[in-house]
Amino acid sequence: MESTKQKSYVLPIAMMFALFAMISFVTGLPQPFGAIVQNEFGASNFEATLGFFANFIAYAFMGIPAGMLLQKIGYKKTALIAIVVGFIGVGIQVLSSKMGFATYVAGAFVSGFSMCMLNTVVNPMLNTLGGGGKKGNQLIQMGGSLNSVSATIVPVLVGYLMGTVVEERTIAKALPALYIAMAIFAVAFLVLFIMNIPEPSLEKANNNVKNEHSPLAFRHFKLGALAIFVYVGIEVGIPHFAGLFMMTPEASGGLAIDSTIAGSVVGTYWFLMLIGRLVGASLGAKFTSKAMLTVASSVGILFIILAFICPITTMVSMPVFKSDISFGVAEVPISIMFMALCGLCTSIMWGGIFNLAVEGLGKYTEAASGIFMVLVCGGGILPLIQGQIADMSGFMTSYAVILIALAYLLFYALVGCKNVNKDIPVE
Repeated sequence: MESTKQKSYVLPIAMMFALFAMISFVTGLPQPFGAIVQNEFGASNFEATLGFFANFIAYAFMGIPAGMLLQKIGYKKTALIAIVVGFIGVGIQVLSSKMGFATYVAGAFVSGFSMCMLNTVVNPMLNTLGGGGKKGNQLIQMGGSLNSVSATIVPVLVGYLMGTVVEERTIAKALPALYIAMAIFAVAFLVLFIMNIPEPSLEKANNNVKNEHSPLAFRHFKLGALAIFVYVGIEVGIPHFAGLFMMTPEASGGLAIDSTIAGSVVGTYWFLMLIGRLVGASLGAKFTSKAMLTVASSVGILFIILAFICPITTMVSMPVFKSDISFGVAEVPISIMFMALCGLCTSIMWGGIFNLAVEGLGKYTEAASGIFMVLVCGGGILPLIQGQIADMSGFMTSYAVILIALAYLLFYALVGCKNVNKDIPVE
């Protein structure tokens, strides 16, 4: 009986994995586009981060409504609406090639609504299909692996489309990447439309029982929501500013690193996230989320400290895709290498934090997912702060924001994740 039940979940799990990949493809676009808008529209480091800000600040507006929508109409309909909104958002970014910077930011904002709704669906669905606990975390880590595949492809693809000539870094040249995103949305809509997936939130909603509490009554959830806020800022900030650092000669010691190589180095960060998630998925059934988050945060802190103290002029060889799509090595500052290695650490953080924060919430899990999505806006706010610091004091100084954020995640793993509200009924 148990194997039959697991077999019936294969297609829903596969669809959630596919949606996970879509999220990272669209969310990853502002990173390489940051360099494009700096060239095409003369944007500062602060302004080049507005794409991320617009994308993630949408979570602050849509997080709670997305959780309510999930409870009212279920996983499938919420995901279908999200896909339509995402298609429109990317379409607006296509128009920005002729209508300017403001249109690009508006498109990123609309896309953010879509990503918020998809995240609200995917994470609790995978956690539910895995039965929570270690297996729920394992499924989220496996879905995150496909997330990393898409995130690896985006900077390399856009870097290749831009080419090696700085003056030719324009949105018009990067349009094929946007067309691919729109095609992914269209196919996903058709596949999901004909697929049946479990709807646990609708079953609970039909009981019409008014809850006496909310997820915010749980201390470990509140601290976990804040952990998601800083985590997404870390995940976005590290590769975004590493890419700008490499493509700003005066910042990287006068080096001229072309956009394809810089994009590939950033892609290495996301590739290492893929490796980390694959390892995390295999270890997820053996080690607790608490242990994995503790180790990841500690090693991340070490890598950022090493990036701080190593001279910018010290170079190392990194494997990259070159402008002709051949595979080779390129010389990059050793600090960039340590930033890329942080991908191994950030890889398992999302699943670990989510799993720890919703553990023991029971009937409050769906509402918690919506609140979680509000706090994902940290992916827009922390990089914006980092961009302002980079404009004032330089790229390396801005990584102090990352260091402080990692220290908080270590605190959450060691202390903040403990459920001290077990007296609240959750059935």
